[in-house]
Amino acid sequence: MDLEIKGEKARAILLEKMADIKKELYLSIFLNRSKRCYTIIASAEGGVEIESVKSQIIKEIGLGDVSDEIANEVAKEMGLEGITAQGVVDTLKKLSKLTIEKEAELVEINPLAIMQDDTVMALDGKFVTDDNANFRHDELQKYQEKTEIEEQAEKSGFSLVELDGDIAVVGNGAGLVMSTLDMLSDNGGKPACFLDVGGGATTESVYEALTLISKLDRVKGILVNLYGGIVKTTVVAEAFLKAYENNLIDLPVFSRLKGTESEKAKEMLQGSRTNIFDSVEEAINAAVMGVKK
Repeated sequence: MDLEIKGEKARAILLEKMADIKKELYLSIFLNRSKRCYTIIASAEGGVEIESVKSQIIKEIGLGDVSDEIANEVAKEMGLEGITAQGVVDTLKKLSKLTIEKEAELVEINPLAIMQDDTVMALDGKFVTDDNANFRHDELQKYQEKTEIEEQAEKSGFSLVELDGDIAVVGNGAGLVMSTLDMLSDNGGKPACFLDVGGGATTESVYEALTLISKLDRVKGILVNLYGGIVKTTVVAEAFLKAYENNLIDLPVFSRLKGTESEKAKEMLQGSRTNIFDSVEEAINAAVMGVKK
């Protein structure tokens, strides 16, 4: 199937019969990281942007299953009675079970429809997994869309996500790499990939990461933002030197190195094709200008 909808590639088409409904509801459970618990959001209005609905019902439920008491409270506050209320209670408890068993970040039904016979039916749903927990759930792997290079990266023990720009972004720690991506974009650069070498990086794994970057034809430069903590910056420097020696990469590299053994790493890279900068802002500006030449 070669079909795109709003930039997203369609993998399948789901056809369902028309549903004769009375009313649409909204029901979801999400992981509230700021409060370290799961939170229910429900509304007697569904099928719309939930953020714009004023009559939201919000309940924090800890990290365990939704109790009968809380589920019944939600149904009551939604103004439901009889078999409709019982249907919402049952659905909410099933959502809770799914959320906890699969370690999901969000499970949402929108709309949850009240049928003509007062039963409820989920007409559409959304399920968002936690990437950091997916390794514990083999049954979810078939739903992940990964390129061949992304799969090789995962097998090698680091994270790589292909993007559509021309500057490969390399760092250690998802937060650091994400913030570098944002800064690069804000300064007019276009990331070609997100590459997190992780806390257990070795010279071999970083070299493997560079090998995969070399297979991305659109890459015109490499931006490195590395803070040495568990990972010594010299490990990364050794990998780059090895890559230069083996003619693996012939691209300009713009690097900011801080932390463990960073001064030694800078000395190792002196005279190489790696341009070293004192701040990430300087490295980003140089990378953006460098790939435009």
